[in-house]
Amino acid sequence: MTAALHTSSLTSLPLIARGKVRENYAVGDDRILMIASDRISAFDVIMDEPIPGKGALLTQMALFWFDKLDGIVPNHLTGDDPLSVVTAAEQAQVRDRAMLVKRLTPLPIEAVVRGYLAGSGWSEYKTNGKVCGVELPAGLQNASKLPQPIFTPATKAEMGDHDENIDFERCAQIIGRELAERVRDIAIQLYQRAADYALTKGIIIADTKFEFGLDADGTLTLMDEVLTPDSSRYWPAESYAVGGNPPSYDKQFLRDWLEQATVDGRPWGKVAPPPALPAEVIANTSAKYREALERLTR
Repeated sequence: MTAALHTSSLTSLPLIARGKVRENYAVGDDRILMIASDRISAFDVIMDEPIPGKGALLTQMALFWFDKLDGIVPNHLTGDDPLSVVTAAEQAQVRDRAMLVKRLTPLPIEAVVRGYLAGSGWSEYKTNGKVCGVELPAGLQNASKLPQPIFTPATKAEMGDHDENIDFERCAQIIGRELAERVRDIAIQLYQRAADYALTKGIIIADTKFEFGLDADGTLTLMDEVLTPDSSRYWPAESYAVGGNPPSYDKQFLRDWLEQATVDGRPWGKVAPPPALPAEVIANTSAKYREALERLTR
């Protein structure tokens, strides 16, 4: 396995943005080199230790799903080789973990689709029987499958803050009703195709979030990562049960460890600096990401 990459540092291209996981570099005026690092965050705090191979696994999974979802909506992939836009000395930072994509104008909302009740959706349902303004049947439990997938958008938060769940009317105010309806319908179609396929591989996709942008011609385009364990809740179908939090192929192993972790003898308060991750936590987290990709693609 190649060395873990916590943070890329290209000098041949201008850095546009550094997120929790990815760095975006400008390639001319019309393309972006997206590099998925091996960083991992939990509770909106970036861990000091990388998860070796995570960036490559996320990129492989995103490329797999872009191919599976072909024909529903255009995506941001250019088809160009990411290695072709960096120097020979920088290729090790790019190989297998980068996508060369079209530069778009991102929509300022997250297109979240839920097929099951979990996370913040479950919390909201317990309060008022709704999720993002969508009325749901009474008597549902944690992890219940919904009668049909629902669109539950969110605003994009600044790094370190939480996304805010909003209802469809607020989404329509932000991006316009016609575009909001298109985003909703396409996001549900993308989720349904992915969820149906994943189920044949023994994986439940409980929920996911998509990101969309507009190209220079105003064409709605699927962008960023898609259907990775960082943006989706993956449950093994064989251990799924209603009434609790099913085990998952995402960062749950890390989160569970952090809930018990201490810093200077006191429980960690979910703020930086994070506790140092032991080798076992790093290895088990890496294994969960790898298992999800292998199950989907076998």
